[in-house]
Amino acid sequence: MNYKFLDKVIEQIVSETKMGHDKSVMDTPFYASFPTHLFFVQSTTFLPTTFSTHCREVYGLNKEETEYVWNEYREIVKDKING
Repeated sequence: MNYKFLDKVIEQIVSETKMGHDKSVMDTPFYASFPTHLFFVQSTTFLPTTFSTHCREVYGLNKEETEYVWNEYREIVKDKING
């Protein structure tokens, strides 16, 4: 895996993620009005299909790369939610 490229993908997706004032919903490049409590507050590693599709279609990532990006992205967003 090219971690330098994947880290740039993570940075891009994070920069395109906009959180609502109450942090319960956010707009992402892969899902509008994404419910944060389902995937970021709970300690789930469930990978949304819309995220996988976005990573494959926009960045050409395979399953392993997408899982890496998801796990890193999820941790960054969880940190932002928790302040």
